Formats: sequence, C-alpha cells, structure tokens
Amino acid sequence: MKKLDLDVLEMVVAVADTGSFVRGAELVHRSPSAVSMQVKTLEDALGKPLFVRSTRNVAITAEGKTLADYGRRMLAMREEAWASIVRPEMKGRVTIGVPDDYASSLLPQVLGKFALAHPRVELRVIGLPSSALAPLLKDNTLDLACMTKTRGISGEFIRFEPMVWVGSPVRRIWTERPLPLAVFADGSTARAHALRALQREGIKFRMSYESPSLLGLISMVQAGLAVAPLARCSVPEHLVQLTQSDGLPELDDLEVVLARSARSSRPPCEFLADQILNELRT
Repeated sequence: MKKLDLDVLEMVVAVADTGSFVRGAELVHRSPSAVSMQVKTLEDALGKPLFVRSTRNVAITAEGKTLADYGRRMLAMREEAWASIVRPEMKGRVTIGVPDDYASSLLPQVLGKFALAHPRVELRVIGLPSSALAPLLKDNTLDLACMTKTRGISGEFIRFEPMVWVGSPVRRIWTERPLPLAVFADGSTARAHALRALQREGIKFRMSYESPSLLGLISMVQAGLAVAPLARCSVPEHLVQLTQSDGLPELDDLEVVLARSARSSRPPCEFLADQILNELRT
C-alpha cells in the first residue's frame, strides 16, 4: 500500500499555491531546502515530476496539479475532522480587515483553512489600506485587522515583512532620473519608507502613479512605466526584485500586527486570531 504523508502533501499544496519553494516553505514553517527535499522524495516514490524547476520559476506539472487538488481536499478533511471533535458547535460572524498586499499573499490560506474547519462561522473581509482600517477598529466595524503597524493602534506582533523595489523585466526604467514611482496613497507606511530611503540617498524621483490598489501598482510596474516599493510577500513571480546593485536604496521592513477591536472577545474571533498568529508568525 502506498502512503501519502499529509505533511508532505501540505508542502506540495503550498508550493503549488505560491509558485515558489521559498514562499511555500514560509507557509508551512519549514526551510526551502527541507520542502524541496521532501517533494523530491515524493516525486521519486511516484516516479513522476510534480514541478519543473528553473532558476527563477517553478511550474507545476499535470501530475502535480492533480496531486495538489487531492491534497487540498485531504487537508480540508483533516481540518474538518479536528474541528468536528474539538469545536463542533462554534458559530457566529467575524469581520476582519486587511490591506491588498497582505490579502493577496498572507491570508488566503489561513482564512480558507478557518472557513473549512468552522463552516458555521461567517467570515467577512474588508480590504482597505492599513491607515483606513484603524478607525474601523476603533468604532468596532471590524473585529480583527491584519495590518501594518499604524500610529494609534496597538496590535500583537506577527512578523517583520521585508520591503523590496520591483520593476518590469522588459524595461530597465529604474535607471531613469527622476525615478518614476508607483506608490500607495498618502498615509501608507510602505510609501513613507520608500520616500524616506530615496531622500536619504539623494535620489530624485517623481510620482508616476498613486493608488490604494496593489493591482494598480503592479499593472504600472508590469508595463514598465514605474518601479514600486512593495512588501516582498506580495510581489508576483514575473516581476524583477531590485537591489542596491541596481542603484536603489535598501528599504526598512514593515511590521505586521494583528489588531483587535473592543468587541473581539468572542470565541470565533479568538480562534481566528490564534490561527493567524500561529500560522503567520516567523
């Protein structure tokens, strides 16, 4: 009888979902080398490749996609089985706020697991910049917020998320001066970090695009019209991550926190908060 280790299947799903061994390893709290070794061992046992590896990209094969689909279902059943015994009656509603860059990268897997394990809990997600989430916590519109640390809001530390400059692989626009920027709207910590770093190094810049939307920034960068300072977790694989060797200054990390409103001391909120802290802390 052939055995499929659920922990290894979780690694396969994480790599499939992120398109990267590095990011997949972060999701399962293992090192990239450990994840790569476990996946390779499984591939040897199956006699088929699950991923095609290149210098910069990881592409999933047809067999890998099939196994990842089964893996998601098996992992969901594990979560449901656990919850049915430990917390069979939990129900209610949780409203959580999250900015675009974390919504696209950090939270999908966590929220998906929670929803599968607690089908009677209604999840409502509000996507806004961190600065706009702060007043919603204070007036109890939100129960929780996974956000960049913001003045006036206390929260439990989750992680320091590195920031990077990103550009288009088809146009080296980062060599232009003034440097064309695509940044989040005023009030963004990421924007403030970027402008402060450029001013510190005496690099002239111009605002090419300002938006609260991550997708808008990525579109401008992909078109080769600007560079953008982004949380590393939110950078698509097809964009170029730039360094000091490309003439751009190092950026300060973002401090990601979990903030709670006064009405969040309810079991569904507590369980979701615990899951976020356990899975995203590094």
